[in-house]
Amino acid sequence: MSESEQGNSKRSNQRNFVNKFVDLPVNLLIKYGFTPNILSFCGFFCSIAVAILLAWGGLHFPVHIVWIIPFLLFWAGAFDLFDGEVARRTKNMSKSGAFLDSNLDRLSDAVLILGLIMGGYFNYIIGFTILFLIIMISYIRARAENEGIEMKGVGLMERAERLIVLFIAFILEFWIFYLSNLLYGAPFMWFFPIFTIIFILLLILTIVQRLIFSFKSLSKIETLDKN
Repeated sequence: MSESEQGNSKRSNQRNFVNKFVDLPVNLLIKYGFTPNILSFCGFFCSIAVAILLAWGGLHFPVHIVWIIPFLLFWAGAFDLFDGEVARRTKNMSKSGAFLDSNLDRLSDAVLILGLIMGGYFNYIIGFTILFLIIMISYIRARAENEGIEMKGVGLMERAERLIVLFIAFILEFWIFYLSNLLYGAPFMWFFPIFTIIFILLLILTIVQRLIFSFKSLSKIETLDKN
C-alpha cells in the first residue's frame, strides 16, 4: 500500500470512528446552539486546566483526585473533534474558524508542555524539543497543503494520536508511581523519562513521514506540470 493510500485509509478509519461514536453528542451540541468556535475554546480551556494541575504535580495526587487530569484531557481531545464535526454538519466551515482552531491547538500544545515542565516531569530543554517537534509536524502540514497536497491522515502522531498517547501515559504514570510506592515503599520514577524518549522518537518519525510524503507528492505535481 502506498503512503497516499495509507493516508486515505487512515482518514477513512477516522471518519468511521467519528460517525460511530460522536453522532449523539454532536447532535446535542448542534441542538443547543454550540458553535465550532465555542467548542474550540472549550477544548483550549480544558488544556489549560490540565496544564495547571500538571504544574502542581497532579499525576501524583491522591487516587480520588488524580482522575481529573485524564478526564479533562479526554474532553480537550473530544472538543477538538466535536468542533470540526459541528462545523461540517452545520455547513459552518470557515477560514476564520479553521484559523482560530489551528492556533488554539498550538497554544494548547504549548501550555500542556509548560505544565509538564513546571510539574518536574522533564526539563526545559526536553520540553522545548518536544514543542519544536510538534510545531514542525503542524508546519509541514500547513506548508504542504499550501502547495495543494492533502496531508490529513499522514503521519503516525497527529494531534488526536498525541492526546491519546498522553492520556494513556498519564494514567500509567500515576498507577506505576502509586503502586510501586505502596508495594515497595518508594515510587518508581523512571516511567515518564522512558515514555518521554519514546514520545520524542515517535514525533521525529512523524516528521520524517510527512517530509517524505510531501517530497513525493511535490515531485508528482512537478512531473505532471512538465507534461
